[in-house]
Amino acid sequence: MGRYGHLGWLRRPGRIEREAALDALRRVEMDAYARRQISQLSGGQQQRVFLARALVQDAELYLMDEPFQGVDATTEHAIVKLLQELRSRGKTIVAVHHDLQTVVEYFDRVVLLNVRLVASGPVDEAFTDEALRRTYGGRSGLFGRNGT
Repeated sequence: MGRYGHLGWLRRPGRIEREAALDALRRVEMDAYARRQISQLSGGQQQRVFLARALVQDAELYLMDEPFQGVDATTEHAIVKLLQELRSRGKTIVAVHHDLQTVVEYFDRVVLLNVRLVASGPVDEAFTDEALRRTYGGRSGLFGRNGT
């Protein structure tokens, strides 16, 4: 499915598309499940297959809504590794993420919203206690960060 945009309306997937899809499945460690229906996979496995579908598109921009939601630690680690690889290749990843404990570890930049923009920028500048208080109304659980 990730190659349909490259194929156009009338072309059917061929050897090149199958090889690209299998390579993407290898990158997310799901090639052993290539012949399974998506409904036969666990939630974490499905998430990895969806990532493979996005990878095979070779986009410049990846928009992700909670890519770590409902996945096990192994899958989360695989996703982080993949996102870091994409970043090193000059790709842009925009992800909705609500686990405040991993923001510093996983991301370079952050946007904090509470109806309106509260803060944005490099994580070490924008991800402060004050910004978290304004975002979460004093309920962040990370207060004490950055000495504030």
